[in-house]
Amino acid sequence: MALDPLIPIAPARVKALVLPIGHIKRERFTAFVERLNVEHIVHLRDVTPDPRPHRNMFSPLAFPQGAMFYELLTHHPPPSHIALSPFDLYREPLAVIAVADGVELGNSVFNKRHSGAAGRTIEETNIRTLDQELEGLRDRFPKALAHQVLIFDYLPSEENPVPIPEGIVTIPPAELLKRTTIKTVMCDISSLILAEMTTLAKSVEGMSYIDSPGNTSSREVHGMSGGDAAGLGRRNSQFAPVNRSSSASGLADRSHVRMSMPPVPSKGEPFGSSNSTPVRSPTPVSENKPLPNPPLYTFDSILGPSSDAGSDRPGLGRSDTVDGFRTQSQDRVAVQGFGSGGINDKLRSKGRCRVQVVIGSLYLQAGLWSNALKELTEAATIAKSINDHIWHGKALELCLISLLLLGWAEVEFQIPTVLLPPHEKGTPIAAALQEAEARDPKQPRWLRALQVYLPEQLDRILGLYSRITAEHLPPLPQSETVIRFCRMLTALHIANGKLGPEALEMMVIGTLPSKPLTTSPRFTIAPTRTQIVSTLFKAFPASASELLTTVDRIVILSGIASVLGLLGFQRKKAMVVRELVSVLIGGLVEARTRGAADVGIHPAAGLVGLNGINGQGNGATGSGALDLAEGDIEKGIEAFLGLLLKTYGIVGDVGNSATTDEAKSNTDAEILARIQRQSAARFFGMQNVKLNILRSCINFSEALPDFAGVLKYSSDLLRTAGSGIAPGPKREDAYPAISREEQVRLTTNILKTSNLSKRLGIGNVTAEYWDEFLLRGIRLEPTPGTKAPVPHARTVLPGSTAARASQDVDPFIYNPFLKRPDSAVLDTTLVAGEPANFRVTLQNPYEMDVEIESIRLDTEGAEFESAVETTIIGSYRTQVLRLSGTPKAAGTVKVMGAIVKVRGCRERRFPIFLEPWSPENETKIKKTGVAALAAHAETLSPAVEKLKPYSFDLNVIAPQPIVVVKSSTLPQSSVMILEGEHQRFSVTLQNLSATTPVDFLLFSFKDSTQEPLQAALSNRDATPTELYEYELVLAKKQALRLRNRDKSERFIAPGGTATFDFEVLGKAGLTKGVIQVDYAHLGMPPEEVVAEEFYTRQASMELTVTVNASVDVTRVDVLPINGSIPESLWNKAAEGTKLPAETHCLLLLDVRNAWPSQMTIELESVDARIKVEEHILPGNTSRVVLPIKRAYLEDPHAFIPALNPSRQRQFVVSTKISPEVERANREVFWYREKVLDSLKGRWRTFSGQNRKGDIELRTLRFTSRMVEAIKIDEVDIDVQVVDPESPHPSPQRKSGPNVNVVYVDEFLQLRVTLTNRSARPIYPLLRLTPALCHRPFNVTLDFTRKMAKFAWNGNLQQALPLLEGNGGTYVFSTGVSALCRGEFEIGASVEEAKVWSPPPEEDGGEEEHTSGDGKREKSETEVLADAALGKRERRVWFARRGCKIVVRDRR
Repeated sequence: MALDPLIPIAPARVKALVLPIGHIKRERFTAFVERLNVEHIVHLRDVTPDPRPHRNMFSPLAFPQGAMFYELLTHHPPPSHIALSPFDLYREPLAVIAVADGVELGNSVFNKRHSGAAGRTIEETNIRTLDQELEGLRDRFPKALAHQVLIFDYLPSEENPVPIPEGIVTIPPAELLKRTTIKTVMCDISSLILAEMTTLAKSVEGMSYIDSPGNTSSREVHGMSGGDAAGLGRRNSQFAPVNRSSSASGLADRSHVRMSMPPVPSKGEPFGSSNSTPVRSPTPVSENKPLPNPPLYTFDSILGPSSDAGSDRPGLGRSDTVDGFRTQSQDRVAVQGFGSGGINDKLRSKGRCRVQVVIGSLYLQAGLWSNALKELTEAATIAKSINDHIWHGKALELCLISLLLLGWAEVEFQIPTVLLPPHEKGTPIAAALQEAEARDPKQPRWLRALQVYLPEQLDRILGLYSRITAEHLPPLPQSETVIRFCRMLTALHIANGKLGPEALEMMVIGTLPSKPLTTSPRFTIAPTRTQIVSTLFKAFPASASELLTTVDRIVILSGIASVLGLLGFQRKKAMVVRELVSVLIGGLVEARTRGAADVGIHPAAGLVGLNGINGQGNGATGSGALDLAEGDIEKGIEAFLGLLLKTYGIVGDVGNSATTDEAKSNTDAEILARIQRQSAARFFGMQNVKLNILRSCINFSEALPDFAGVLKYSSDLLRTAGSGIAPGPKREDAYPAISREEQVRLTTNILKTSNLSKRLGIGNVTAEYWDEFLLRGIRLEPTPGTKAPVPHARTVLPGSTAARASQDVDPFIYNPFLKRPDSAVLDTTLVAGEPANFRVTLQNPYEMDVEIESIRLDTEGAEFESAVETTIIGSYRTQVLRLSGTPKAAGTVKVMGAIVKVRGCRERRFPIFLEPWSPENETKIKKTGVAALAAHAETLSPAVEKLKPYSFDLNVIAPQPIVVVKSSTLPQSSVMILEGEHQRFSVTLQNLSATTPVDFLLFSFKDSTQEPLQAALSNRDATPTELYEYELVLAKKQALRLRNRDKSERFIAPGGTATFDFEVLGKAGLTKGVIQVDYAHLGMPPEEVVAEEFYTRQASMELTVTVNASVDVTRVDVLPINGSIPESLWNKAAEGTKLPAETHCLLLLDVRNAWPSQMTIELESVDARIKVEEHILPGNTSRVVLPIKRAYLEDPHAFIPALNPSRQRQFVVSTKISPEVERANREVFWYREKVLDSLKGRWRTFSGQNRKGDIELRTLRFTSRMVEAIKIDEVDIDVQVVDPESPHPSPQRKSGPNVNVVYVDEFLQLRVTLTNRSARPIYPLLRLTPALCHRPFNVTLDFTRKMAKFAWNGNLQQALPLLEGNGGTYVFSTGVSALCRGEFEIGASVEEAKVWSPPPEEDGGEEEHTSGDGKREKSETEVLADAALGKRERRVWFARRGCKIVVRDRR
């Protein structure tokens, strides 16, 4: 990195020319120069003095506090700068340092043409070659004081070390390098320079006159002779030729040798370093000759005779050296050519003064600042006396630099009298001194005085430089001086007007301020920024370009821009930089024209040819016409133009510089930050100005030529002209601000430049695409239904739970495979190895076509291979592109966006922005200027916070097979069937996959009857009985099912087939059905699957079904058996077996034949083992009587269950029906279920195709009356009459069922047997009701009781003890007697005296909850039961058959 050439102390620097020598690569040479630059400050206390006595004029021992400042140059200064020497002696290099690469020494011979350079090894030969080339450098640069070769990264051989010639220094590699090695090298070079400065100083002293820069020598005009500028041609005396004397006697005029004169000490000297080492006299003027024009003002005269403060302040008094000087030529008349006042005497004084200024400049460069101050003070006094304004100003400038360096070194000094302000300015300056002392009493007084005098002194020096006289200063040094002085004032202003360590560091070292200034006012700090800027623009180059070269104008404009930047005037700086760009464009066009002409190529065509010749191979930046390296382009010009663009608020791609990590710049966070910076820049500045600046930058890059710059600024121009929005459905205005022709021209320029760079082999030089919202959406196209993988939970696998014991799950209870898959899940699931299609939406808000060279998906996660597509996006539109991709492995693939390569632009990642978006301006302005842009660019605005890049995950599963239905035994997949009929068919499946088998097959079925049933199930008004029927039909009456499901093989080999048998059932409403096959490759048995989720694919076969009616049951009834039944009925039903009437009842069915052919129906009662067969003609209805067994139910009022597990609820309390109706409904339900479980009905045909099927008996509906005929009561009451006198009482003679024959006035025993069939005990209350037969019930009891026709013992109502449950019996006996003939019937009923409740110790072992009265509280179950059925009440049972007594007279 080169040092700042316009630093305030630039005249105190020593320029050293650093050149490559031997074989060395550019990057290594740059690295070695950087190592030397680290030690560019060499302190004299570290420098070894030259031991030769005639080389100690600039001995470092004279002022060990001093230091030498080096400026390492890699190019020789231009002739326009060398011409300013010796006025600006610092412009000429005083040392030549040749840098060699030690790694290359042993590789190959550097130069075979050198004679006498051959050595034993290649390394020794190359070292000798370097020695010979060093001698060539001495001849090439004879004015340099020191010539040195530095061999970096050199490791000497331990076995055969190579002798190192004098003048060559070796430096070990960085890992072996000591901390002081480079410092020692620089100190040795400094020692050589200081020693040879003596020779240079003597050469200067031997000159009688020195011309001012840009003027003809006055000696030639007046015929004077003496040393001239040619005498400055010199060589290092250590390597002088034989015919050259190394002593001072070889000079032309020995009278000018200052070493022979005794030193003249000055009074009041604050340094005292002149006594340490004998040095030359600090003044060329004899003590016997007074100066022509002594100074007119002193500090004492400024303060005035009445001031008391002046005597108390040390260092402010006037030096005694000039006390005796008096003005002798004020009233003198000059006589030309004669006497001391003649022209020749004046010229001699002027020559001695200028020589003294040059000697002082040498002292300044040598670090002997105290000696320099003495020389320059005397020279300034003489120049002032003879009105040599330019050299007077030069002496004052160098004095001021000496004072600054002394202050930086913390050496106390006294301001020379010649630098003190004139008398009329004394009062304000004295007040400023007092104010500065009050503000900071701890500040050293010499620094405080210099701080106050500095602005006035700089104005004074600039006034001397700008005097209109015969000799005038050229524009280059004058402008550079103005810039350096403004840098001094700027450092003082940044340090809050205080000359201290901070300000001195910025002046001497060039340290940048820690916090840059803003546009906030700083009126109280002197000097003010307005004063600095007004002075600074005096350095602005005039329009006359012949006085300055293009390079000099560039340097001056750059210096002005840097000062404005330090002051915080970014817009003024941008204005100057814009002028700088225009100068650069003109200079570059001229340079490339000349360069093309030099090689014989037309300038328009030779631009590329020159870059191809000098372009440094791959990676060149197109700067060959100006011989600019790649690093120069990237670190110099790009940063310079970037600063200009940033100041104007260009909407550029800030994040994509050459030093930015490409991967980092493609992250979502960086892209959002880039959008924030761009949106902030869109509301900053004026758009037209931005566009003009970018056009200038494009012209500048074309003039270089810089291909990367042309591409960058062309894309920035398109980006700045664009709207920067993502249009939505409202069609926001997104038109760019430039014409369509210019858009087309810019894109064409980008394409041509990119193609040209490729053809020249410069490298991959591309632009940055100008629209961040190129990608507006990516969506996975739906996979075809037969290939879509459907997810399922592991728990639905057969064998995973008890409900999944079978491989084919129940289609009603819960079949997740029949569940319609979630489309969102299907749209995010892929199969490894199978391609998937994506719909990519791209936008182009510009009016020219955009050619997409390549586009592919950007994913992360599992391996994914995206296809690469090309397309052209039309002007101002949104376009959809189909893009395919194939996942290669199972896992999760996250689609982050797309990687797009627009032709001419770099390939980069674009995130997905689905939602429309537009930038919003910041309403609250907290800062102004460029600081506002920086603040808005760093903080995310609310609009950008809403902008979220979209991404989605894709689940990739393992490779899966593909199965299709190959064939079926059903013609055209259709079937005709009768209701209740079962028909079989087979289906053949084929595996199309050549590598993946099918090891999991699961069949599911759907038909047209399921949807109406599901709709009925969702009806909230459906009763529990209806819901049970619907569920039962779904669960038990499946229209389609797989036959032999447990025996069928569930495996299909790759490319193989498998056949499966199915059965269809004829159901009312069945019109179509679907066989769905879920298949997968699990790789293991289903019960061993560990993953929580697995995927299947589906293959289906649709069936068309026609169901015709077969047999309909039109009516049903149930009758009790109360009397005798004809034997013919028993013989027909039970095949001759007579069944007891007490345990059976009759079921009557009206069956109609709906099929147009004769049918035979068969009804069978499984419990009674009774079968009835009936033949029915077509269209006829036949009544069938079937005895069935009566049933007993323990709990006929139990809750009606739900077959669907998802609908199972323990209790549903209905508020629409009463408890009595609810009990009746439940009773009918359970007894109907009991009867249907014991019934079977079948039919078959005989004509045509033999068909057979089942009769649908679920259509039977029972009533409460039918239930009374079917059910058996909980309590059985048996009433009998026995003879009490018999030793073994037995029933009386019977003449019929339960009919007893007795005689009048005989004593009989009435025996009542109670049997409790239920599980709960009963507290019985028995009631007996004797009555006359064949009489109404309301009068029979009265006839019996009042007319004394029947007598009994005791009461007819008796409370009996507890009757135990589960078959417990109790026999009650009482005496009765018939008093007359006739027929009597003794009925009986049992009523619960009270409801039995279990004792506390038997209540399930649970914890008892008792109320306050000691009774057990009801559980929640009982409470809910009471709510549905009402509270449990006392029940009454009647004897189904009473005891009939026939009374006769005994004869």
